[in-house]
Amino acid sequence: MPKQNELMDKAEDVADQVLRHSKHILPHVARFCLISTFLEDGIRMWTQWHEQRDYMNVSWGCGAFLATLFVIINLVGQLAGCVMVLSRQKVPIACGILFGIIALQTIAYSIIWDIKFLLRNLALAGGVLLLLAENKAEGKSLFAGLPSMGDNNPKQYMQLSGRILLVLMFLTLLRFEFTFTEIIQNLIGTALIVCIAIGFKTKLSALLLVVWLTCVNVYFNAWWNIPDYRPMRDFLKYDFFQTMSVIGGLLLVVAFGPGGVSMDEHKKKW
Repeated sequence: MPKQNELMDKAEDVADQVLRHSKHILPHVARFCLISTFLEDGIRMWTQWHEQRDYMNVSWGCGAFLATLFVIINLVGQLAGCVMVLSRQKVPIACGILFGIIALQTIAYSIIWDIKFLLRNLALAGGVLLLLAENKAEGKSLFAGLPSMGDNNPKQYMQLSGRILLVLMFLTLLRFEFTFTEIIQNLIGTALIVCIAIGFKTKLSALLLVVWLTCVNVYFNAWWNIPDYRPMRDFLKYDFFQTMSVIGGLLLVVAFGPGGVSMDEHKKKW
């Protein structure tokens, strides 16, 4: 047990050194990664305008006007939201727009009936929620007219909700193949997402999950190796950038911590 604690302390020291050296650029990298899937999808709405419009028209039988309106909303909403987030202008409005895009696409593409893609969209929403929490001022009470009671403020519950939603991405990566490698990966990954969800050793756990997700993403979603004419390229590209957005959310956790509703925060008070 003492050796395990010593190993954990050394790992945390390494993580702290990484954070100290990258603290000025990490939030910017996190935000860029988080909005990357919206940016890519917004650009795709422009480059594949006719394909997207025709797909919506055929899928829903909504007519050319509504199908075109869907493409315009996605194009303008996502690109405008990304610009606002990166420029740190009207971030709450930008987050509201991105939440709306997630909800719209969940319905329009029938994602609500596909558990894997639904979990990924919820994880994406968790990242946007963390982005909103980062921008939110500290210390506002949940109840108007009453003073804040420390932990009892919206920002900290938004951080908690964001953390829990973020780790849903991992559930879509579980592979129930009873090989030694898969079992070890599942056990380690499950331990990390539980730590992030409850806020225990949060920064270290989130940093390890960032490294793990990045390796998995580059290996399994290498869309750049697929020729343009193959549909698989778009599917892998979609998965790649969604995973990048979740990585961005995890980097926000690494940069700013888990918030007040966490074991890490409560340990400071013990």
